[in-house]
Amino acid sequence: MMSEITPTFGFQLGAVGEMGMSDVDLYGDLLSDAAYGCELGYSAAWVIEHHFSDYFPTPNPLMLLSHVAAACPELELGTSVMVLPWYNPLRFAEDVAMLQTLTKKPLHIGVGRGTAKLEYDAFELDMSEARERFRESWDIIRTALNGEPFTFKGEFVSVDTEIRLRPQLDGIRPNFYGAISSPESAEIMAGLDLPPLSIAQSPDYVLDKVMNKWRAARRERNLSDEAIFPILVQCYIGDTDEQAREEAKIYIPRYFQRQVEHYEVHKDHYKDIKGYEQFSRFFANLVSMSNPDNIGQFIDMNAIGSVETVTRRISELSKIGFNHFLMSTATPGVPKDVRHRNMKRFAYEVMPHFQAKARAA
Repeated sequence: MMSEITPTFGFQLGAVGEMGMSDVDLYGDLLSDAAYGCELGYSAAWVIEHHFSDYFPTPNPLMLLSHVAAACPELELGTSVMVLPWYNPLRFAEDVAMLQTLTKKPLHIGVGRGTAKLEYDAFELDMSEARERFRESWDIIRTALNGEPFTFKGEFVSVDTEIRLRPQLDGIRPNFYGAISSPESAEIMAGLDLPPLSIAQSPDYVLDKVMNKWRAARRERNLSDEAIFPILVQCYIGDTDEQAREEAKIYIPRYFQRQVEHYEVHKDHYKDIKGYEQFSRFFANLVSMSNPDNIGQFIDMNAIGSVETVTRRISELSKIGFNHFLMSTATPGVPKDVRHRNMKRFAYEVMPHFQAKARAA
């Protein structure tokens, strides 16, 4: 494990809330969450991309974040994650460059290849090509953001006419991260110059292996192994561990049930799709996690409990090497008052512990 690092804290934004709310009201509450998180002193707001269902219906994160940037200029902005195969890479690079130009704060752009067949089918894309499309899109995006004139010959996209990206970036540049689900993918992302963006849904020894493999792969290439290492963590805080766990058992199963529906688990698409075979078993487990009786281990892996328990859990993850925590109180079905109460308790009762350690250091 790595020595403990002084962390920073962001929060998740989502079009979530009680069942039956209109999309207009969901987005109104999302913007209220952004303003509240900024007021509480979080450093960054992060948005998830999904389409066509009740599972985080936020189809254009960069457009949404441009609005948040204007309303809350103190916040850094992030995505977790945007699915590169769904985008024309030149337009994606332009949009990122424009958002970075309009905000004075760093951007944190998490990217991935996506795992929902529903979305791939709607966009008329072959999911078996996802890995190759992801690599090619990322090559074009980072080449374009370098700011020099270029052409590109790819399997899916070619840039035959020499172009130069506008707007040109001057000063702050976006941070990019790759969604990582296994130690093997950590090595792949290291080769693509993408630090890992992780989720607290694996045992600590797996997260530790992800970090170690990424760092080792970087060192083998004589590249820096220092970076911002974000991790998404579910957060419920109570006066006691039992109180927090009971609240989590109300809302976390709803989060998994929305995944069951969004990923169409009952159809078992994934066993026959190249590059996604392992997701057949993973998504089948989501059905079990929709039962409150089966989420004890998931609760233990996240920041759920008393202030002391949550503080200890953040310290444990920090020792593995994570240094930016994306705290999630906003999942489908969680009411606004529950989101804000947990955001406030974490900001007032947990964050100061790490800020005091930083001042002492």
